[in-house]
Amino acid sequence: MAWKNQQQFIDALNDAGELLRIKSYVDPKLEIAEITDRISKSGNGGKALLFENTGYDFPVLMNAYGSEKRMCMALGVDHLDDVAKEIESLFHLLSSPKENIIDKLKLLPKLGQFASWMPKVKKGRGECQEVVMGNPDIKKLPVITCWPKDGGPFVTLPIIHTKDPNSNSRNVGMYRMQVFGPTLTGMHWHKHKVSAKHFNEYKKLNKRMPVAVALGGDPVYAYSATAPLPENVDEYMLAGFLRKKKVELVKCISQPDVEVPADADFIIEGYVDPNDELIWEGPFGDHTGYYSLPDFYPRFHITAITHKKNAVYPATIVGIPPQEDAWLGKATERIFLAPIKMTMVPEILDMDMPIEGVFHNLVITKIKKEYAGQGQKVMNAMWGAGQMMFNKILVMADEGVSIQDYEALAKYVFKNLNPATDIAFASGPMDVLDHSCSKLGFGGKMCIDGTAKYEEEKDENAHYTMLNVQISGELLKSKFSEIAVVNVSLLKKEIPCLIISVEKNRVGHIKELHEQICALPELEGVKMILYVEHTVDANDLTTALWRFCNNLDPKRDYHLSKRPIPNSELRILNLYSACMGFDGTRKTKEHDNFQRDWPNIIVADDETIRSVDEKWSQLNIGAFIPSPSLKFKGQMYGEEAVVK
Repeated sequence: MAWKNQQQFIDALNDAGELLRIKSYVDPKLEIAEITDRISKSGNGGKALLFENTGYDFPVLMNAYGSEKRMCMALGVDHLDDVAKEIESLFHLLSSPKENIIDKLKLLPKLGQFASWMPKVKKGRGECQEVVMGNPDIKKLPVITCWPKDGGPFVTLPIIHTKDPNSNSRNVGMYRMQVFGPTLTGMHWHKHKVSAKHFNEYKKLNKRMPVAVALGGDPVYAYSATAPLPENVDEYMLAGFLRKKKVELVKCISQPDVEVPADADFIIEGYVDPNDELIWEGPFGDHTGYYSLPDFYPRFHITAITHKKNAVYPATIVGIPPQEDAWLGKATERIFLAPIKMTMVPEILDMDMPIEGVFHNLVITKIKKEYAGQGQKVMNAMWGAGQMMFNKILVMADEGVSIQDYEALAKYVFKNLNPATDIAFASGPMDVLDHSCSKLGFGGKMCIDGTAKYEEEKDENAHYTMLNVQISGELLKSKFSEIAVVNVSLLKKEIPCLIISVEKNRVGHIKELHEQICALPELEGVKMILYVEHTVDANDLTTALWRFCNNLDPKRDYHLSKRPIPNSELRILNLYSACMGFDGTRKTKEHDNFQRDWPNIIVADDETIRSVDEKWSQLNIGAFIPSPSLKFKGQMYGEEAVVK
């Protein structure tokens, strides 16, 4: 369904019991983010929040997409898989053989639907232009500051419109915008993004690039701006398909070459000049749960700000998962499964992106396996597909297991896994926000092939015994003083994997420790050990996996230990077992020759936590929720505290 505007969506959230209205004053600087963080982590995404008293003329809407129910409401569906099924049926209809005129005529209604989804530019002004700010000043909007070490306030849900100067094709993307002055922000588009490519074309022409930013409107616009579409597909066609109604656009007032949604709440118009010096932007508490490091980005000069009457400013925070963006990612996972299956990798049956993997870091894929080497074929296809090129850890399974049942999945994968032969490593482009790479935007990735193996894929010399479930963490801690915590819980579930918190203190420490641990007879049968920082509680599986995935460059940080197993009875002397170790600790110049800065994890400061604690009873949003940041205070770089 199509929402008339953002206000109609807010009213629907309210009627569905999915909205909390906060009438007490809350400061957009840090306090809104802290309250939102508490609510979003309170279970099932909490509720959407409408901050009605911000000290500005406009309320602030937060966490609007922060649960499966609200994400479905935003897209107008009962289940996220409904969209994928519709896309798949369209693919089947369009690609099926057309043997006669009757078959071809059946296509006409669908072709008519395609036309009805295409965006339309209407004459005159839109609802988004009811009020024109006399002197544009973005500081009159309640732009939030999310985290204490952020470089300043950031626009966090901007729907950014650019055009290719040669083809006039539109791109709609979402890139954060740091506010530097009344008419100046940064424009944080990465070099892989389409808007950055548009800007490069303007550089060649030595022309200013017109840009327009929309905030609010139908919630499907913000989702479409984040969707991983091919470059030649208009995001507003996707929006039209999702809402079953074309998007109406109007020309900007000061940048008439750019069109924007007529029903948006705010429009910020301006330009990026290729002759400008770049501006030092950041840091910013990002979706990885770490601060992204500052760097130089283009300047965006604001030429006009317009808005509808009674506009509501939409925003989001990202940080230590789970956060609202997890549900935007889940929608993409389900919606784009069908196009990936139908156009690139037909053997894919299902896909899952666990929250701990913060999108690109960890992707699980289920395939219909029919021949040896098919897992590697799918691996290469996926790493070559759009934004999947940023994937760091790819786990492959087959029809023998549900990939949504993580415990069953882990058992199945490890049962089928020979660490010495079934983990493939590669190098390639990485998300520039990945701080573990030795070089910005380029690093290692791996595929763990947990599919059932054909004979051609097996190494007849590999031999694994039944697990000794009596292995204790105390045994390892007594032998190795640098070990702080050992998680043996997975062994008790017949998953041959350990997670160990270790205080690294010398060059080559993890490799040396891994070999020593693997030499212990009690460790026979263990196939993998994940090492995390000593400040991380290895028994907190969710946190440990999140930290591990962020801090690992798989190709650089793996250590394979192979143990010969003599077998005189069979006169075979080359049997072996193997255990793979992965160093998911923080990397430093001293111990790892790591030359880049290492960012800190994101936590609220003590003053903000105290301020929100004191005003909680006035907010009328339910029982007191302590700050999630308290759990992570001892895990910050520079504030190390060994976990006991």
